[in-house]
This record gives sequence, structure tokens and C-alpha cells, in this order.
Amino acid sequence: SSSYSSGGSNGNSFSSGGRSSGGGSSRPRWSRPSSAVSYTPAQVVSLTPVREAIEREAVARPDLRDCFLCHAWDDRQGAAKQLHDLLEAAGVRVWFSEKDLGLGVPMMRAIDKGLAASKIGLVLVTPALLARLPKEGVADKELSTLLQGNRLVPIVHGTTYTALRDVSPMLASRSGLDTSEDTMAVVATKIAELVSIWS
Repeated sequence: SSSYSSGGSNGNSFSSGGRSSGGGSSRPRWSRPSSAVSYTPAQVVSLTPVREAIEREAVARPDLRDCFLCHAWDDRQGAAKQLHDLLEAAGVRVWFSEKDLGLGVPMMRAIDKGLAASKIGLVLVTPALLARLPKEGVADKELSTLLQGNRLVPIVHGTTYTALRDVSPMLASRSGLDTSEDTMAVVATKIAELVSIWS
């Protein structure tokens, strides 16, 4: 049985778990006691290194956006916009191409700046993203940057980690969140809790 406790000097004691949602729920140290969402032990284990990176970045660079939303172009008016809107409603500062990519601005330069100015990257893994990744487009370049540290949270939506593993084993090796286990609203709440710094 996987467990998490806020004991210890840094509040990071936990035992490793897999990606499955079994095993009950845990409250990570970054989730307020009044939070209505629950986390699986596996989610706590996979999100803890991301949280630690967020805390380091928040101290070193307090002006950063909370997250960069990487998505397939085809999802920009659908699932990506839904996630963006839910995150913003929860107080998360999101870099999102539909909002932050101005007319006439070189796309790769804007994306590079967005990645550099964000604490973490969210990768919305959809069937459209899986279709685009083998073509090595913009999303592939974004993923390369995000995979370089503990700054990446994949969010699987409308597909599976198995399908992702067939296309991108590196990305599939990162545990994340899945809208087949949580609604998009709950996923957004978990991300909001993950990136919020409170005392």
C-alpha cells in the first residue's frame, strides 16, 4: 500500500506507487486541508518532484507564470481551451497559444519565451497530439524542453497511456493525470493546488 505523510523535515516522505488509481487517497502537503479533491498515492508520488521544482522556481524567479499549456493545434478551441479556462478560473496563470501568441509574432520565439517564463509545463495528450508527435512539429520541440527536468505533467484526455507509450515512450514514462479518472475540472483543481504557493 502506497502512503504519503507530511512528516519529516521537508514533508516529502512517501512510498512509491504505480500509475493505477487503486489504493485509496492521500493528501499531499501542497493541498490545503479544506480542499475537496483527493489524490491517489501514485499521483502524490508522481507530482511531488514537480512540486519541489515549482517551489525552487518560485523562490528564484517569482515573476514566472504558473504553467505553459502544450497542446495539439487541433485542440486549441476544444479540450485545450476548456482546460485553460478552468485553470484561469482557479487562479492559475497560464501561457496559452490562443491568448499569448500575437499576430505577426514568430511562433517558435514566442513559445520559447513562454516555456522559459513558466514554472511547469502541462502536456494535454489527446488523439490529435498523438497524431502530430510523429511528425516532429512544434509540440515535439516543446516536449523536448519540458522533458529536461521535473517540470512536466502529462494530462491524458480521450486516449490512454498505452497509446501514448506507442508514440512517445519518453513522455509516457512521466506519470501524470488522466481525465478518465478525474473530470477536467478536478484535473484543473489539482494543477491549481500543485502550482499555488501559500504559507
